[in-house]
Amino acid sequence: MTHHPISRRSLLRTSTVGAGALAAGAPLLAGRRHSGRAAGDAELRIGIVGLGGRGSGAAAQALRADPNTRLVAVADAFSDNLEEALEGLQNQPGFAGRVDVPPERRYVGFDAYKRVIDSDIDVVILTTPPGFRPMHFEYAVAKERHVFMEKPVAIDGAGVRQVLAAARVAKDKGLKVGVGLQRHHDARYLETIARIHEGAIGRPLALRVYWNSGGVWDRPRREDQNEMQYQMTNWYYFNWLCGDHICEQHIHNLDVGNWVMQAYPTECHGMGGREVRTDTKRFGEIFDHHAVEYTYADGTKMFSQCRHQPGTWSSVSEHVHGTLGSSNISGGRIKPHDGEEWRWRGDGPDPYQVEHDVLFAAIRSGVAHDEAENGAYSTLTAIMGRHATYSGQIIRWQEALDSTLELRPSEYSFAGIPPIVPDEHGVYPVPIPGQTKVI
Repeated sequence: MTHHPISRRSLLRTSTVGAGALAAGAPLLAGRRHSGRAAGDAELRIGIVGLGGRGSGAAAQALRADPNTRLVAVADAFSDNLEEALEGLQNQPGFAGRVDVPPERRYVGFDAYKRVIDSDIDVVILTTPPGFRPMHFEYAVAKERHVFMEKPVAIDGAGVRQVLAAARVAKDKGLKVGVGLQRHHDARYLETIARIHEGAIGRPLALRVYWNSGGVWDRPRREDQNEMQYQMTNWYYFNWLCGDHICEQHIHNLDVGNWVMQAYPTECHGMGGREVRTDTKRFGEIFDHHAVEYTYADGTKMFSQCRHQPGTWSSVSEHVHGTLGSSNISGGRIKPHDGEEWRWRGDGPDPYQVEHDVLFAAIRSGVAHDEAENGAYSTLTAIMGRHATYSGQIIRWQEALDSTLELRPSEYSFAGIPPIVPDEHGVYPVPIPGQTKVI
């Protein structure tokens, strides 16, 4: 894979940075605070950008990850979201005095992320819709903040390149970066995939990965909303904000496939469409189903499905078939062709909490913690799958990464015009395989 950014053997395995590595005792590094205070045992001040459900959850997990942390600045595009989430955090047990966000440190609007990151903070949590992630991450790294950011980390090739560039700068500065692909911190996945890498099923021949479910929320249009406000409220249905559910949800399963392979796919093709979400005024532009066949450099295939269709077979899982057996990875099972089935029977801690525990421990100790590159490449895996289903064409890794087709708006403001708008009948254009340009 001469064109490939990371080889099969050199893939960053984020799961290896855990309690054992931290306990080994790495040299203590100074924290990257603009005030010059060392991380050590000093208080770590947290800011958060994006206070939806995942943002509120991540804020609580960050506060639980380290007893000497304090939330001091928050931002959201909508003031009602911000106030409601902040009240919920303040009322959680054990957070008395640690949610310290007076009105002057509550920022609202598209530029509010800068005001949080410019505040006197050590760590910033980035949990807005993913379309904003590249510019938020780039700014946080420029200001030398440690970062936790949710997945996916971008929605197009340009955003992936922006994240990769910022990740290189973060590494040079010794900043710690966590990404919300929490399966890398799930004890069941860690043990199962370690056994696969040790040869429990032989050489992988094929993978099957699924996020098939009934779908997610949508919010009715209000008469007082302009188009930008409506799309921001219903961000899941617009690619400039979400990247389609193959990116926003299915990235988890695709990332597990990459983890098993210790590589990223070289090409893919697939099909998809809208069979259930046929209301083109209500459901924006995204598909309700995708089926993609990915190919790795050694010829191994990963067969991928994701679906938002109520009343259908649901599965959120990952499976691999090898020369010596198979594994239901998500179920923590390995079945050799000859021999007894192995099952993971542990009671591992909540991986959503562990990913924050590991990040904050790395900040304290100075142990390297860099999940940004893998987050970017698994995001690109999902993006190229969307390209394949929207276009009906074979999509290759490098052309997806190098794509000059950007989805971002020309202006980030509620007065701005989104990059996709409905026609005079209120109907949004939906991708048509064979016609839609994706690269």
